Amino acid sequence: MSPRRHSVTVTEPVGTDPLWCEEYGYGLGRVEGILVLKYRSAAVLEFGESRQDFLHQLYWSPDGMLSTRYGARTQFVGHREAFWAHRAVTHEVRAADRQTVYRICLRETPPALAGLRAGAVSMGPEAARLIEAIARPSCDEAEALAARARIMAGLGPTTADFVGHHANGTGFALTVARALSHDPGDEAGLAEWAERLHVSVKTLQRDFEREFGMPYSKVRTKLRLSTSRVLLESSPVAEVAHRVGYSSPSAFITAFTREYGCTPGRYAEREYDSGG
Repeated sequence: MSPRRHSVTVTEPVGTDPLWCEEYGYGLGRVEGILVLKYRSAAVLEFGESRQDFLHQLYWSPDGMLSTRYGARTQFVGHREAFWAHRAVTHEVRAADRQTVYRICLRETPPALAGLRAGAVSMGPEAARLIEAIARPSCDEAEALAARARIMAGLGPTTADFVGHHANGTGFALTVARALSHDPGDEAGLAEWAERLHVSVKTLQRDFEREFGMPYSKVRTKLRLSTSRVLLESSPVAEVAHRVGYSSPSAFITAFTREYGCTPGRYAEREYDSGG
């Protein structure tokens, strides 16, 4: 069977619809087949609460964070991780604006993920590179199916395995980052987070440097500002400033302008003028 490729562009995306979606299918109908859906978010991109009874699904974004939910558990998934959902497991996935998201559908379970219903999994650098490679019109079926086997081999089952696989930090910084992604307004400082995790402040700070290459304060700022861009689409600047943890609108405006080169108000106007 020849590879299946299809592209749909949404000229005026509505709500959580993507800006565009491309489809790449290889070996479809066979156990060893793979279907890759490649999306580009216009604003927030939501894969609302759903359950796929025929295919396992893997979600990955190379240029942003994914907010995921399985049951009562929410997780923040960075670019070196993906979110795995076994067939017949209800889940939700959400991406922010201007992100690329890959949704990979499989009939087989990757060996390392046997028994995992849903959750964050490690994404090795080769697996990440190969996903991008097979989501292109120039990739033939034999090449894509060979890549599929290597992609499946490049996945790890748990956050602990993710940390060990990449030889970065202890996992404490990731725990804090996940919590902040769901509540960016949390005012806890580094010392309070260290106390919550029962580690020293120095240990936690070193972990942020290893995992993210920057201190806790800068990671928190980036998470807050990234979240604010989504909120600005529907809320006034003063409300967004409060929700993402700034003590005053002026402090928020200063930080936003420094990061993105324009004020929050101008950013919101630009997004409105461009239709999303």
